[in-house]
Amino acid sequence: MRRKDREVTDRSEILAIMKQCDVCRIAFACDEYPYIVPMNFGLTETDGEVTLYFHSALEGKKLRALQQNPKVGFEMDRGHELIVGQSACDCTMAYESVIGYGIMEILEENEKEKALGFLVAHYRESEEIVFEKAILDKTAVLKLTVEKMTAKRLTK
Repeated sequence: MRRKDREVTDRSEILAIMKQCDVCRIAFACDEYPYIVPMNFGLTETDGEVTLYFHSALEGKKLRALQQNPKVGFEMDRGHELIVGQSACDCTMAYESVIGYGIMEILEENEKEKALGFLVAHYRESEEIVFEKAILDKTAVLKLTVEKMTAKRLTK
């Protein structure tokens, strides 16, 4: 990372940033150009391994790209605030961001419900959630095992 003064290295701080984000952008290797998709997500951290979960339709460009190459990149950010300086060229943006990459896979039927529980818990208070079988049958659940990630922060 070029700007070491903005780097966040503490793992608990990085996870705190991730837990406050509401969208994760996934970059798939697809055809001639990368394919970037903003997605809702859930996350877990077990024994130092961070895992992100996403939901999708059962078919489409994301899944075709994933079948070609399971290696993906991701980015999430929050806390945007323009910092205005004395001149037009003396402006910057306060933010927190996490970027990284890993391997994404489509979960088996018996793993979907638990993973979707992590996704729902990211956005609302944890409660007993029952997913209808008809919905599960029409939903692909994706698991991203994070191999590497870095974080940056610029505060006002």
